[in-house]
Amino acid sequence: MSKPETRIQLRNRAAILSAGLDIFSQFGLRGSTLDQIAEAAGLSKPNLLYYFKSKDAIYTALLERLLETWLDPLKKMDANGDPIQEILGYVHRKLAMSKDYPRESRLFANEILQGAPHIAEHLSQDLRQLVDEKAVVLKQWEAAGKIAPIDPYHLVFSIWAMTQHYADFDVQVRAVLGDTDPFDGAMTYLDTLFRRMLTPANS
Repeated sequence: MSKPETRIQLRNRAAILSAGLDIFSQFGLRGSTLDQIAEAAGLSKPNLLYYFKSKDAIYTALLERLLETWLDPLKKMDANGDPIQEILGYVHRKLAMSKDYPRESRLFANEILQGAPHIAEHLSQDLRQLVDEKAVVLKQWEAAGKIAPIDPYHLVFSIWAMTQHYADFDVQVRAVLGDTDPFDGAMTYLDTLFRRMLTPANS
């Protein structure tokens, strides 16, 4: 059994992962180097290699940690809750992630744009299974007349697109809005948009 890491080792490992997140989210896996990550972490390259054997090892560790965080907001959608509030709650959580974890969002986007070579299996298994489960719930709500008729998969895709956009295209959004914080008005807009879309016609 390996010994528990010391506080210094834990701190260095965290520094490497944070630096890797910064570098990878800016330059992608191919455009990033161990030298860049080591410099950003405040460590020598040999010291970095003590903790992670390669650039790919850092990247994989980040993605594995990120995947669970990425799935959690959808897992929290409660089949027993108020349907529209549960869906809007998911929108809120996804937008909050874009605000609080922009580097993680861009890292995930870069991985997807490359064809998801490191997480394709997780996407086709863990993510697909979770979305399938929530699609069943959404169709049940629709059948009960609690939400307007809507394709559950495209609803989820549109939530992803309209919330992650604020992180993945942050430069573009802020170029248009100038000094205005995009998140100040984003939630009000998305809340109104999805509420109108989901409210049954006879309500």
